[in-house]
Amino acid sequence: MGAGLLTGGYSWKGEPSWLEINNLTLEWKELPASFSGLKLVHFSDVHLGFNKDAGDVKRLIRHIREAEPDLICFSGDIVDSYPEDLEDSVPLFAGLTAPLGKFAVLGNHDYKHAEQLVGLLEAAGFTVLRNRHVLIRRGDESIAVAGMEDYLINSPGPDPKAAMGGIPPGTFTVLLMHEPDYADFVQEYSIQLQLSGHSHGGQIRVPFMGAPFLPDGSVKYVSGLYTVGDQRMKLYVNRGFGETYMPFRFMCRPELTVFTLRQVEG
Repeated sequence: MGAGLLTGGYSWKGEPSWLEINNLTLEWKELPASFSGLKLVHFSDVHLGFNKDAGDVKRLIRHIREAEPDLICFSGDIVDSYPEDLEDSVPLFAGLTAPLGKFAVLGNHDYKHAEQLVGLLEAAGFTVLRNRHVLIRRGDESIAVAGMEDYLINSPGPDPKAAMGGIPPGTFTVLLMHEPDYADFVQEYSIQLQLSGHSHGGQIRVPFMGAPFLPDGSVKYVSGLYTVGDQRMKLYVNRGFGETYMPFRFMCRPELTVFTLRQVEG
């Protein structure tokens, strides 16, 4: 019984607050030289209103600032249910700066009040990408950051042609898409890196078994770095900052990911 109580207490009060910061260096020949060394911070699935509040966001933001990012990307589910749960955190997120911008997409939990949440995210300084892209320039060179609507929401739904249409051929492209399994549906497009969340890494992982529950849209790609398709697109699945349905994590710590992107010769 004692071991069960310790495990329960740890998974409830311990691990959900034990943020893991993962640092990865990724290399491409397609990355323009002026962007080599770019530091990109990726976070996902905050789920404000369920086991997370503005106090937790303060802690998250401190770690993001310490990373000194050039670019910040958020891959959806800022709240668990209600836009009011984001309001206290808007000034906190607004204080985050990145010289190349802050970008976000919506997750499936965000669509109950999508327009209100888009307004709050924009007030916090994020560019919300809904089936569109933005070109980021350094001198004469540029990269694209694209984002799509959630895969599990029927309307409007993801539209890769709209999101990627108009990106100049050969442009290094980062795609923000909440559900990682959608990576299999964008292989006809030239995308070098997809950033996703949604899975929470399973949130609860059982030794020797893995995650007993995975949500639709993150069954194939669950956590960490993958190489997908003939184009060898890199996909990273962030385990998320918050929790949903159950206020527990076990063997699946919340995550903040710090990427350094580098150019290599082909």
